[in-house]
Amino acid sequence: MLGLLWLIPALPFAGFAILALLGPVISRTLAAVVGVGSVGLAALITLLVGADFMASAGGHGYSQTLWSWMDVGGFNPGITLYLDSVSLLFVVVITFVGFLIHLYSAEYMADDEGYSRFFAYMNLFVGSMLTLVLADNLLLLFLGWEGVGLCSFLLIGFWYRDPYNGYAARKAFVVTRVGDTALLVGMFLLFNNLGTLQIQELMQRAGQSWPVGSSLAVAAALLILGGAVGKSAQLPLQTWLPDAMAGPTPVSALIHAATMVTAGVYLIARTNAIFLLAPSVLQLVAIVGALTLLIAGFAALAQTDLKRVLAYSTISQIGYMFLGLGVGSWSAALFHFFTHAFFKALLFLGAGVIILALHHEQDMHRMGGLRKSLPLTFWTFLIGAASLAALPWVTAGFYSKDMILTEAWVSGPSGQLLAAAGFLGALVTSMYTFRMVFITFFGRERTHVTRRPELRISAVLVILAFGALAAGLLELPKNILGGLPILSGFLHSALPAEGAHEVSTSTEWALQIVSALLSLGGIYVAYLLYYRTDRYAEDPSRAPWGAGLNRFWRSGWGFDSLYDLLFVRPYVAFARINKGDFINAIYEAVAGLNVLFHRVLSSTESGIVRWYAAGIAAGAIIAVAIGVIR
Repeated sequence: MLGLLWLIPALPFAGFAILALLGPVISRTLAAVVGVGSVGLAALITLLVGADFMASAGGHGYSQTLWSWMDVGGFNPGITLYLDSVSLLFVVVITFVGFLIHLYSAEYMADDEGYSRFFAYMNLFVGSMLTLVLADNLLLLFLGWEGVGLCSFLLIGFWYRDPYNGYAARKAFVVTRVGDTALLVGMFLLFNNLGTLQIQELMQRAGQSWPVGSSLAVAAALLILGGAVGKSAQLPLQTWLPDAMAGPTPVSALIHAATMVTAGVYLIARTNAIFLLAPSVLQLVAIVGALTLLIAGFAALAQTDLKRVLAYSTISQIGYMFLGLGVGSWSAALFHFFTHAFFKALLFLGAGVIILALHHEQDMHRMGGLRKSLPLTFWTFLIGAASLAALPWVTAGFYSKDMILTEAWVSGPSGQLLAAAGFLGALVTSMYTFRMVFITFFGRERTHVTRRPELRISAVLVILAFGALAAGLLELPKNILGGLPILSGFLHSALPAEGAHEVSTSTEWALQIVSALLSLGGIYVAYLLYYRTDRYAEDPSRAPWGAGLNRFWRSGWGFDSLYDLLFVRPYVAFARINKGDFINAIYEAVAGLNVLFHRVLSSTESGIVRWYAAGIAAGAIIAVAIGVIR
């Protein structure tokens, strides 16, 4: 079955090709069958390939070369796929969660005029992400990397008739290009110094050629980190993601749960050897994650748009993954990626039901009382919210987040400071999550529900809710619940050995209790502020932390204004100056002289013979005079 690996990315690409070529002429039903079915078949083949891989590959990597891409001066990257436990984990999430989102979309987008175009873009998105995670070399990875960037542009701006959607799509494209440029420069540096872009060989050569702390290793790691923060919307390139909510809600779910924003996490995990040779940059990864999770968490507290709350939530949760990577807890970071895929897809798709039911209303303060009108959506959304808030011992999010915080705490003195930031983030997370729940589902009904989900959407929500509860059972705490290291045991063959630090039972219990109290405490604060009294739900400007701070957080800490001042306005001003560039003026002057001479010469072509004779005589006299004078 391993030989079928190539079909996993090929099927979504085939679906894209069919829909791109035949979409305008086929029925909506057939478009849905192609769009949903291609990803569903990829998920089925993932099951077969994954089972064969675990049975026959013994946890080691499997490589499949499809053809030679190019051969120039000894540089001969191939179209080669590489499967190991890390890439298999990502492929499982991309195909299965991607399939559920596609199935949901078949009903959600049913009335949209761009139905087949939507599924074509979504198939291309999934195929590009699968190419990224299965790539054997950095060049093929970069092809998938740019593919998901293109698809994000197409899908964020899907409703392109609204100028704001076009702006949001361009913003995502431009901001992520900053990180992509850093990654591309890093690839040049790696090839120039190590002579290959094949990932496994590259990691071996780096360890053999560069000592720990090498300036080349530091530079390469910084450039790779630059690419990662762009795609994963981490500081300082996080500003594109909240505006990306302009796209249809299934797009938001796919970007946040299964594809684009997790690409940076995958990139760092895949190139772990480079980061281990640059400990200072690995520490920077953790710092970036800790700062991002706090900044995004406080920003989420002030949002009024339901999808923007979830967008900042994603930025914050990816920050936890970066924190896990930065303290060397590779398995914990990927465990949180796995659980996050379920509860974040569930929350976005639940938000989509609400938005569709309320005539595309996204302002939480125009919602309320929806637990009675949308009971299934309420209960499944509540499960997703509980997992995001890390409700202790019953949700998947608790186990994965707690694993990161525990590993950070025992990683050293700086790790304890990073863990403290993570604990504060956990408190803020439960506050903004249940603020969202109380405002949206409780209180009085502000907008009447006119549409309820049908079977496909309901089934997807139930399946994801089950995942948001059960996914945590793949990795139970070492000293408390029997220590069931299923996921970390599966990943160990593809990741560096972890943890020189052992966690005592008392420390693990203490950290879990702190985490549980913070989660429950945040929920209780949200209950006091947004359920027992409705003054903050009715008027968010009266938030207890102050109207000014509330506006500052709602603006995303002013990063957009800062970047507008530092980059956008100077660039626009320079472009206006350059529009009348003196270099252009030189060429315009030459062109003007040519036009002038043309008009003068044209005026002599009058057709009057006596003027021609006079001209000949004048010319002869001038020629004779010149000869005499010389």
